[in-house]
Amino acid sequence: MDTPDTPLLRSAPAPVKVLHASSANVYGGIETMLVSLARHRALCPELEQHFALCFEGRLSEELSTLEAPLYLLGNARLSRPLSVWRARRTLRRVLDRSRCDVVICHGPRTMIFFATAVRASRRPVVMWAHGVKAGRHWLKWLVRRVPPDLAIGNSRYTQQALGSLFPSVASVVIYSPLEMGDTPRSDAQRASVREEFGTPPMPS
Repeated sequence: MDTPDTPLLRSAPAPVKVLHASSANVYGGIETMLVSLARHRALCPELEQHFALCFEGRLSEELSTLEAPLYLLGNARLSRPLSVWRARRTLRRVLDRSRCDVVICHGPRTMIFFATAVRASRRPVVMWAHGVKAGRHWLKWLVRRVPPDLAIGNSRYTQQALGSLFPSVASVVIYSPLEMGDTPRSDAQRASVREEFGTPPMPS
């Protein structure tokens, strides 16, 4: 049996430390996904998941309950440039302390807030896009000024939009993780759902 002093374990690669950053002050699909990543982080030991938030609330409470590595950066708003500067400074301290390898900014606003601070810390920055703003939204103009090292789309449609937003940036599609309920559906419930969506009954 291998012990902690064996060459095999000493040569094993360390997990990649990923810092998920969010500047949102709401609880929706992105926040639900972040909680899923925290709850099931043991399923991917190659990644060590950390989380950095601007606002305290339901998301920070759930991440704390899950005992996920969590850092609060301070309430940052674009309408208050000093608050953004303070949050950037806090993020740089977090990166120095946590030694995370890469930062994933969830959404364009978070990229605008933190991309420069991440690069100043000599780490790659990734933007995970969870949707597409229609038209000439002002966030698009701002985020074009801080292109990521890699862009992630939550669908092929979003990935195509990222191509027009960041023409020279590589992109990939990663579908949002979905937690399935533990309660099985009865035959009548399944038949009702299939009827609702015009799907033929399952063959017997």
